[in-house]
Amino acid sequence: MSREDRLVAWVAADIVALTLRDGVLQVALVKRKAAAARGKWALPGGFLLAGESAEQAAYRELAEEVGLGARDVRLEQLGTYSAPRRDTDHEKRVISIAHLVLAANLPETVAGTDADVADWVPVDQAVRRRLAFDHPQILKDAVERARSKLEYSTLATSFLDDVFTMRELRAVYEGVWGVTLDAANFHRKVIGTDGFVEPTGEVRRGRGRPAALFRAGRADSLNPPLTR
Repeated sequence: MSREDRLVAWVAADIVALTLRDGVLQVALVKRKAAAARGKWALPGGFLLAGESAEQAAYRELAEEVGLGARDVRLEQLGTYSAPRRDTDHEKRVISIAHLVLAANLPETVAGTDADVADWVPVDQAVRRRLAFDHPQILKDAVERARSKLEYSTLATSFLDDVFTMRELRAVYEGVWGVTLDAANFHRKVIGTDGFVEPTGEVRRGRGRPAALFRAGRADSLNPPLTR
């Protein structure tokens, strides 16, 4: 077997960038202008360049395709996608190392390089689009990872100001989980989870009853978890 026969795959980095906008979980999508899957909506991503790690390529592609810089996001590896026919537009097999971004207040997208258009799209709309390659599965896996992270970590407080109401915290969970939560039950669970939030002793006044204010507690993980 020749060396050329053994080199059977290219490696790509794809990114699922999720944020809450107007209380709705949204994902960054691009309309491709590269030859492969031209004109289709897809997750941002591309092939690794010489000397790049998968993480470096993911940061570069985010900046080039949707205008999100390393200062805006923190990546975590989601998984490896290696089905032999996942990308039929290339002669060689394409293996994708997918990454997840889940952050608050991400800026507007700016299309560039291989993207004709870049936009934030509500997740419930994105999952109904005919995305390129196996990106529907990657998106599905990323959304489930994001929803799970809110169950066992204090990530939800990073979407809020330094002080917040219980209603605002509940809105983060409702936006990411895509459900409506019972206010009293949610309040009981949050207060009963050690180190999740701390009362400030102050209230926010407005229409109706004053709302107690909280800040993020000392914990990084939730025990017991806050299940859906």
